[in-house]
Amino acid sequence: MFHGSMVALVTPMKAGSGELDLAALDRLIEFHLQQGTDAIVAVGTTGESATLNTEEHCRVIRHTVEMVKGKIPVIAGTGANCTREAIDLTDEAKRAGADACLLVTPYYNKPTQEGLFLHYQKIAESVAIPQILYNVPGRTACDLLPETVARLSRIPNIIGIKEATGKLERTKQILELCGDSIDVYSGDDAMTRELILNGARGTISVTANVAPALMHQMCEAALQGRTEESAALDARLEALHAGLFVESNPIPVKWALHRMGLIEEGIRLPLTPLSVAHRAGLEKILADAGLLE
Repeated sequence: MFHGSMVALVTPMKAGSGELDLAALDRLIEFHLQQGTDAIVAVGTTGESATLNTEEHCRVIRHTVEMVKGKIPVIAGTGANCTREAIDLTDEAKRAGADACLLVTPYYNKPTQEGLFLHYQKIAESVAIPQILYNVPGRTACDLLPETVARLSRIPNIIGIKEATGKLERTKQILELCGDSIDVYSGDDAMTRELILNGARGTISVTANVAPALMHQMCEAALQGRTEESAALDARLEALHAGLFVESNPIPVKWALHRMGLIEEGIRLPLTPLSVAHRAGLEKILADAGLLE
């Protein structure tokens, strides 16, 4: 059900006030439906989940589900560093009609592997919805190890993991330990093609925000084993993969979408708009990729 290019969608906000911009969200959703995106992740970490309050978080999930109308899957970001909060968000996502939830590892707390296992086990047992683990130690100071993933993969509604260590060997370890009991998704755009060719089922992508059609085509080619075609497509994306991380995500991708005319330049503190020093370089990357009119 979940494969290919799944966009980690930004949450559009008004410039200045930082208030939610649901009209711009509608434009983004329609853009992805037209461009071939395989699934939408609403209010993941790229969607600034850490700066939205609970009411806003749930409103964006509901709105996304309503706008997509079942045309492609909607995966709701419902992770938190409080297990009870994660359960509440996951339950609200289920009520809203989300197809699955994506749960980042608890950040700052630095739980043990047993704590991570019990955290995810509790959420899975509490809410009957497909759940995807999300491991991104560079942002959370917490690493969900393959042996713990293997234990969690035995829980029926834990169906996948977004793996963002940036290490191919880590993906191989998970696949070897888990077999067909869990799907692996790339959390690192620059490694997506290689991970898919080694058994991953797709990507939860930042780059797909600005180049959805190309990311879909690249993932599809890699999933079908068309290695030369996927390599050629990925080469066209290489500069974007780098340019969208010149500052902390989602700062560059929100500015890129603003420059493309799709959203306002809204972002919430403590995040700030892209530094002026990086704008010309990212603008050239967008232009070279044919993304500016």
